[in-house]
Amino acid sequence: MNLKPLKTSSLLRIISLRSYFLLMSIFMLLSVVGHSQVLNVGVVGLNHDHAYGLMNQYKNGEVTIVGIVENDKTLIDRYKTRYQLPDALFFKTTSDMLAKIKPDAVLAYNAIADHLAVVEACAPKGISVMVEKPLAVNNQQADRIAALAKQHNIHVLTNYETTWYPSNQQVNVMVNQDNAVGEIRKMVVHDGHQGPKEIGCSAEFLSWLTDPVKNGGGALVDFGCYGANLMTWLMKGKTPLAVTAVTRQIKPDIYPKVDDDATILLEYEDATGIIEASWNWPFGIKDLEVFGTTGYLHAQNSKIIRERKKDTYENLEAKMPAYTSNLKYLADVLHGKIQPGKDLSSLDNNLVVVKILEAARKSAQEGKRVVLK
Repeated sequence: MNLKPLKTSSLLRIISLRSYFLLMSIFMLLSVVGHSQVLNVGVVGLNHDHAYGLMNQYKNGEVTIVGIVENDKTLIDRYKTRYQLPDALFFKTTSDMLAKIKPDAVLAYNAIADHLAVVEACAPKGISVMVEKPLAVNNQQADRIAALAKQHNIHVLTNYETTWYPSNQQVNVMVNQDNAVGEIRKMVVHDGHQGPKEIGCSAEFLSWLTDPVKNGGGALVDFGCYGANLMTWLMKGKTPLAVTAVTRQIKPDIYPKVDDDATILLEYEDATGIIEASWNWPFGIKDLEVFGTTGYLHAQNSKIIRERKKDTYENLEAKMPAYTSNLKYLADVLHGKIQPGKDLSSLDNNLVVVKILEAARKSAQEGKRVVLK
């Protein structure tokens, strides 16, 4: 075969093209790796019905579950069958799980009173934790969690459904960045549903959700925490000056140990917050109202905002926020892309939430206004 030598210019062109494609391949690979946000998580507890949401995220490829701590055989069998989970995923204790795996984070789906034990197991190993709302049942547990997080330099975050509502995110931007309604004077949050038993919560969930020790209360804790979380955020992390609460047992035959309806009043220097939490609504409701010196905003649901000025009314469709689920947010926190600061999931915010809930319980029990230091 008679091969003619390539001209120098042609050879350089080929080398350049090969280099280009090689560099592009490397760039594309790095881009894929850089944008991969799928976390490997350990899960503690399946007796919180919010765990079904996590399992759906798992089925959709949004998260990889590398270990599950659960001792209830009925629950284990139910989840194994429904989500095709292998036996090897299950452990009896958090310590057993962490001796075998090193997850990116641990997600807690257990009773609120058990959150501290999860952090105690994870923190010394440098593993961050995200719990379902609220953070803790009392200030003593919350302070211990905060101390562990600081000592071991981990994140402890709290997950609320309403954190990922585009409407709430937009209201906060309009209030605190755009000054759309002037200074905040009043906030009202309604949260709840017909009752956990009435809407079909599992027996395992009900067993601790209606327990005053394991949950810290009834509707006051279960749904009061949403309002406390949102108001602390809107008020840029401020602790209220005082808390007053009234609780009721409208259905003592169903919920004999805990309240099923709570109204909580938060006093700030120039604003008032009213939290209406109940297991007695005619249907599920999670909304937020903010009254300012010049206007009014009402996040009626996750997507729709009603804005009123003096003589004008307007329905706004909420813009899609940067984060629409806890997993993408958690991944960016763990990767150092964002800092929680005083946001809705942050430890700072949720320490205030626990203070509010503890003061509300005390106020309801003693029938008096509780001043916070």
